[in-house]
Amino acid sequence: MERGCIYLFRRFSSRRSAGRWPEPRPGYWIGRRGGRALLARSRSRHLHEGAERAEELLARYGHAKAIVLARFVPVVRTVLNPLAGALKVPARVFLLWQVIGGLAWTVGLVLAGYALGSSIPNVDRYLLPLVALIVLLSLLPLAREVLRSRRTRRDRGTAGGEA
Repeated sequence: MERGCIYLFRRFSSRRSAGRWPEPRPGYWIGRRGGRALLARSRSRHLHEGAERAEELLARYGHAKAIVLARFVPVVRTVLNPLAGALKVPARVFLLWQVIGGLAWTVGLVLAGYALGSSIPNVDRYLLPLVALIVLLSLLPLAREVLRSRRTRRDRGTAGGEA
């Protein structure tokens, strides 16, 4: 049993992670080269608010934590790459934490799949509900942030209206 785990780990984690490290770089470089100019030309209030919020989150949590956690949340994973470039996150820092996040994601997924497959009989019967549960759990931090920002905005509006 242990030999199978080592085989899976070597076979999938190293190749998968090594193949994925260049993926976020084009988005980062597009953001780095033209992100600020595109932000300045855009009239979209939501885009500007989103960029300000991203700057706040990167400042609050730091580059490392934000980049690694973004690997686990589907929408954030896509949006963070060009925003990190536009917000001038150093390229080495971005690449380092993308690789670490990719390794954590890949190794965790392979090991979790192996553990489930070896410990639960007929796991294929439970796979779809399990995937749905994982997706829901990965969206909880995003939902919490949205609710927190709405609450903060509402509180600012109430305080501004009273003054």
